[in-house]
Amino acid sequence: MSLIFRRKPLGRLLADTEKPEHQLRRTLGPVQLTLLGIGAIVGAGIFSTVGTAAAGGANHIGAGPALAISFVMVAVACGFAALCYAEFAAMVPVAGSAYTYAYATLGELVAWLIGWDLILEYAVSNAAVAISWSGYFQELLRGFGVVIPPWLGTDYRSALQATALVAQTAAEGGDLTALAAGILRDAEALKTAPHVLGLPIVFNLPAFGIVAVITWITLIGIRETARANSTLAIAKLAIIAFFIVLGAFYVKPENWTPFAPNGFHGISSAAAIIFFAYIGFDAVSTASEEARNPQRDMPISIIGSLVVCTLIYVAVALVLTGMADWKTLGNSEPLAAVFRTLDMNWTAGIIAFGAVLATTSALLPFQVGQTRIFFAMARDGLLPAWAAKVHPKWRTPHITTILTGVFVAAFSSLANIAELVELTNIGTLWAFILVAVGVLILRRTDPRRPRPFRVPWVPWVPLLAVGCCLFLMFRLPWITWVWFAGWMSAGLLIYLTFGRHRSRLREAAA
Repeated sequence: MSLIFRRKPLGRLLADTEKPEHQLRRTLGPVQLTLLGIGAIVGAGIFSTVGTAAAGGANHIGAGPALAISFVMVAVACGFAALCYAEFAAMVPVAGSAYTYAYATLGELVAWLIGWDLILEYAVSNAAVAISWSGYFQELLRGFGVVIPPWLGTDYRSALQATALVAQTAAEGGDLTALAAGILRDAEALKTAPHVLGLPIVFNLPAFGIVAVITWITLIGIRETARANSTLAIAKLAIIAFFIVLGAFYVKPENWTPFAPNGFHGISSAAAIIFFAYIGFDAVSTASEEARNPQRDMPISIIGSLVVCTLIYVAVALVLTGMADWKTLGNSEPLAAVFRTLDMNWTAGIIAFGAVLATTSALLPFQVGQTRIFFAMARDGLLPAWAAKVHPKWRTPHITTILTGVFVAAFSSLANIAELVELTNIGTLWAFILVAVGVLILRRTDPRRPRPFRVPWVPWVPLLAVGCCLFLMFRLPWITWVWFAGWMSAGLLIYLTFGRHRSRLREAAA
């Protein structure tokens, strides 16, 4: 039993990175790493979930104009966690992020569980981002007169839910034209879909396609991935600046009154939803093994990307809720929709193009992060050895990259975005908690180890990170906890039947 709680020494973690067959290429500098973080953070969250966070949804009430406070609240919680990540990333510049840190502090079993949990943050969240990308991409195509058939532009579950909502509205004598255009399109999917063996074929082709392209980019090299990400990140920041500056001219201060219509309950409920807009700063830590000077650059890029994105988010929230009544923002393309209400369709088209860029650049860091976590777990023997193989030319973990791409592409073409977002949030919050606890443990068990960056005010900052994350977790719907418990139970079963018997640390101890 004690073997499953055995910790992996930090010296051995660092030594594993020097083996030629497992060595990644160190090519990333501080600017590239910071843009990697911005690319991961600014994505589907600010372009999609910001609307439902303000207006409310089926499982939560909206924050209204106080959405800006929700963003600040989440930024504070993430800031505490970011400091903990920065200490680990500078001290242990090894691929694997929270999985690696847990292995060094909390033991093998916890490390496996957090590695399994990180699939929710990286692979599952990428599926959600790909679905959002598909929605904005189809919106952009419609501006050019190109319409993708509904059965090729959504998933079966969303089509089923939309059909039920349309039927319910019709039965109650409601106005179908009052329903969102996206709901009506999804409802058409089941009506127009071809059938095979009596089953309707409903498939999100754009989401599948973009994941295939992103997988190819991440496969051919980290340098190429960083270049593509930097270009996309700069472009989307320019378009967000365009929204803020132009939208400011159409702000009506009366839309900010009352500022917090649902009080603190609405603010905190929205915070649990928009947390999805912040996940990504920790994706920088997965690239620490490919940073030129991780001891200096990792803290700068992790904290810097979080600060920049917080300022952007608060500005977007204030302008968005000032342009329109907060109750009307509950749609999947709120930034574009507010300009359409002003008959500024050309502006809405530019915003839709920016959303396509934003979600594309958000896909890249998470696709890289997931493959590096699988790579680290396989290098430790907890996954099959072939998952740790590095391509001789591209120096990337090519097998895990391809398999991750297949999984995310399939999932994004069949799954529902709302459920994926909530599942991603709870998995990420749990990872943040374990990293913060790891800082406390390592400060006690290995206090003399050199720390290029130190979390200030220990133990208070890690404890605040734990408290804030737990608070946000308990604001999520109970069904999300049920799915999370089932996911973690499946991970525990896989470890007990496979991972623990093939652990290299266990073999060395034996």
